[in-house]
Amino acid sequence: MKQYLDLIRHIKDQGVFKGDRTGTGTYSVFGYQMRFDLQQGFPLVTTKKVHLKSILHELLWFVRGDTNIQYLVKNGVGIWNEWPYQSWLRQTGADKKYEMHSIEWKAGLKEFVERIKIDDDFAQQYGELGPVYGRQWRNFEGVDQLSGVIEDIKSNPDSRRLIVSAWNPKDIPVMAKSGLPPCHSLFQFYVSEGKLSCQLYQRSADVFLGVPFNIASYAALTMMVAQVTGLELGDFVHSFGDAHLYTNHKEQIEQQLSRETLPLPTLKINPEINNIFDFVYDDFELQGYESHSAISAPVAV
Repeated sequence: MKQYLDLIRHIKDQGVFKGDRTGTGTYSVFGYQMRFDLQQGFPLVTTKKVHLKSILHELLWFVRGDTNIQYLVKNGVGIWNEWPYQSWLRQTGADKKYEMHSIEWKAGLKEFVERIKIDDDFAQQYGELGPVYGRQWRNFEGVDQLSGVIEDIKSNPDSRRLIVSAWNPKDIPVMAKSGLPPCHSLFQFYVSEGKLSCQLYQRSADVFLGVPFNIASYAALTMMVAQVTGLELGDFVHSFGDAHLYTNHKEQIEQQLSRETLPLPTLKINPEINNIFDFVYDDFELQGYESHSAISAPVAV
């Protein structure tokens, strides 16, 4: 995963300081691209331990068109919890009561998540993120983009229109209320010499916390689509708009850059699955993953 560490170094060397929506502050560059040959291994960051379970459950959540965090929290995935929690605090007038990431705030988050898990009515009201990724992939103004692009790959693999967009301008204000407008906003497939490649355009990227998840998620999605369309694996290309490092991640970044990369693992998926909507978590097996220890850092909400 030298490509990922090179991106971090590039931002450290070339990035400019910018304020941001969260008030945290970032060092940012505009425009960058990484490429991963998926036949050379599964691109899961090795300089810190990455929680693949969360990545796969989130991806399956997208594919099924779900937008409520209840499925995620029931499966032990907490990567989306902070946004609806903060929205709930605002709606109930409690957002000024706790300092974000304080002990009290974290205790409240834990209670919020437990209630989402067991209380269907509460989850329906406060666990809903709005028309984010899954909704747009599966129901963009009535269009099931994911089904359509898979059929197009099968019937017209040379098409230059093999695109799925999560960026729906009409829905952006709705998404912003309780979730976050799509950061990984558009992806395109490309077929050449029997191989399937995928390019992601990510408008905004938290490089330390988010990007390792994004790389692995879209690499896995490419593998799934390749299998159900009968193609070999090509490249995953990751293109960025605003790629940034948060100012409160400095120590964590230095720790990660001090570590040596390790060989890439392999992700095996159930070869019996020929419909992308039939995949479940147990259809994936990560083999040979060696990594350095996890590095925790606060999420900017």
